[in-house]
Amino acid sequence: MSRATRVVNWRDEFLAWLTPFLAAFEREAQRHWAPVYLEGLLGPGERKSVEPMAARVCPGETQQLHHFVSAAPWATAPLERALAVAADRLVGGPDAVLIIDDTALPKQGAHSVGVARQYCGALGKKANCQVLVSLTLARDEVPVPLALRLYLPETWASDPERRARAKVPAAVTFQTKGDLALAELDRVTAAGVRFGLVLADAGYGTAAEFRSGLTARGLRWAVGILGVQKVYPADVTLAPPMQGPTGRPQKHPVPSVTSVPVETMIDALGPRAFRRLSWRTGTKGPLAAEFAAVRVRVADGPLMAKAQHLPGEAAWLVCERRAAGEQKYYLTNHPAGTPLRTLARAIKARWVCEQAHQQLKEELGLDHFEGRSWLGLHHHALLTMVAFAFLQHRRLAAAAAPPPARRRRVGGKTGATRARPTTRAVTPRDAPHAPRSAPRDHRSPLSALSLPAPAPAA
Repeated sequence: MSRATRVVNWRDEFLAWLTPFLAAFEREAQRHWAPVYLEGLLGPGERKSVEPMAARVCPGETQQLHHFVSAAPWATAPLERALAVAADRLVGGPDAVLIIDDTALPKQGAHSVGVARQYCGALGKKANCQVLVSLTLARDEVPVPLALRLYLPETWASDPERRARAKVPAAVTFQTKGDLALAELDRVTAAGVRFGLVLADAGYGTAAEFRSGLTARGLRWAVGILGVQKVYPADVTLAPPMQGPTGRPQKHPVPSVTSVPVETMIDALGPRAFRRLSWRTGTKGPLAAEFAAVRVRVADGPLMAKAQHLPGEAAWLVCERRAAGEQKYYLTNHPAGTPLRTLARAIKARWVCEQAHQQLKEELGLDHFEGRSWLGLHHHALLTMVAFAFLQHRRLAAAAAPPPARRRRVGGKTGATRARPTTRAVTPRDAPHAPRSAPRDHRSPLSALSLPAPAPAA
């Protein structure tokens, strides 16, 4: 197949796949500029901010491209619904997981919307950054990001002048990250996204309100917690409130035992409770750690006294002991009788969202946006997720295609044979870029796309 034919095939496939997304835009000009912006994200180049992308995909039309992403008043909801449908088609189903996390975008200055000194995972410390709450759908270690929503700190939410400069909508108020995540979860569920398990790290799992929100929605979940989280034994009982001869009567029932930190509960199990388990095969062989689990009642019921909470719902307490001796703790509402290996694999399925965040930044420029407005940031973030979904569509299609025939000589004759199929999971690290030890190669499968001439700005 000639290079020109491959370019036409890429363009035709890209625009055909993009059809339901373009239908989400009300104006023809917006339907033109969306593919142009996406080509800039998917194409070659070190930077994926507006000016360098415009120089590559629409020279001389920088202002039109900037207007499309930063100022054009196109609604995100229809495009988000199209993304949810596409993601569900790619990896949705009862064996899929929905991963709740956040990703930070380091920033200089104080004027970019939502920027504040807060924990930045990209740097591993507190720094000046924006934080996006994320939802990622994944199956068989193939992730597709579904939601990126800015966490607006209280200092921003309560400052009318800063809100006005960054054009923060009046309807946007302060919400915790957990509340933002639950709202986005409701949105993707309403859009028909299918999954069987919700995963989150301790940044979300430590909040009783977040865990109870998942349970109230009838969802199976597994979340990280801190070692100080208190629990009761699974067989704890409650005695009726006692009425003494004097003083006020007790308001709450009395637990048969006192709650203890999860690290104390795990230590009481002893070393024989741990089993070494492997949850997947990495590039250097099986990934394994030691795991132990015990049924508990989480101490997140009504507050009694002296910082003691009544027993809440029953759950599995799982401890992961790593090679260096570090211990991580998790809670999950998997039913009693669930095998330890199932619990371990469910907990460790969360890692693919971090890989997706890295690819969104390194390959598609999620953290390259230089605008300061609420609208521009969310437009850019949404379009990077659309671009990511298209790449996953391509990779999954390539993995499902029959292997090409190859020629070899058999008994003096040349015959066709089939190449050995691959069974390795397709993930973003299969992206066509050079190893980190080599100079970056910024070629892209879409770098040769030829798009229509620029239209008037939206």
